[in-house]
Amino acid sequence: MSIEQQGNAADGLSWVKSSHSGPNGGDCVEVAAGAEAVYVRDSKTAGDGPVLRIGRDGWAAFVALAAG
Repeated sequence: MSIEQQGNAADGLSWVKSSHSGPNGGDCVEVAAGAEAVYVRDSKTAGDGPVLRIGRDGWAAFVALAAG
């Protein structure tokens, strides 16, 4: 799996999404790392959709559980 850069959005974050997302978009999420949190959004509503803010400790716990 790899990630592809989505560029800097108006929110100042650099969003990335997995190469598993495919060329047609589909059901995928984008992730951006901020100074104190990680942000997650639906790629289909990237411009005006909701954004989930997760503290770095919470994100680390999520990744550890998902990887295991």
